[in-house]
This record gives sequence, structure tokens and C-alpha cells, in this order.
Amino acid sequence: MQVDVFTPAKARHETINVDITQQNTTWFDDCQDGDVHMITDYHGCLLIRELGYYYPVLIYDVTRRVINYDPQKAKELIRLHCE
Repeated sequence: MQVDVFTPAKARHETINVDITQQNTTWFDDCQDGDVHMITDYHGCLLIRELGYYYPVLIYDVTRRVINYDPQKAKELIRLHCE
């Protein structure tokens, strides 16, 4: 599916084609607005989606395994790369 994402490394929005499956995605329950809802591995990068009306963020050279599938570490990556 086509997904509009924000890529901090390029400082712009772009559209990518990504397959979101059980093999490449971890979902988190009990989320509130702004919490990390899902993380997806995408060609050696990490696609992080927060709950609410936010663009997913694509972080280069990080995977779910690198952050130990942790939503708090994913949130920290967004903070480090986007602020």
C-alpha cells in the first residue's frame, strides 16, 4: 500500500510503497493519542506510526530488532530525529 511518510533524513514528506504484515510489523494495544501504535521494518529502516492524525515517520538504518521492539524507544527516535 502507498503510505505518506515524513523522512527526517531528507526533511520532507514522501510516498512509499510498504507491505504491512505480521512478519514485519509490531502493533501496540492500549494506545492513547500520540503513543506509538505500530512499528514496521521497511528496507533496513523503521516506519513508526503514532496513534492520531500524525504522519508516520521513517527512520533510516534502524529496525525493530535494534530497538528491541520497544514503543518507548521508537518514540525517543521520533523525538531525536524530528525536534
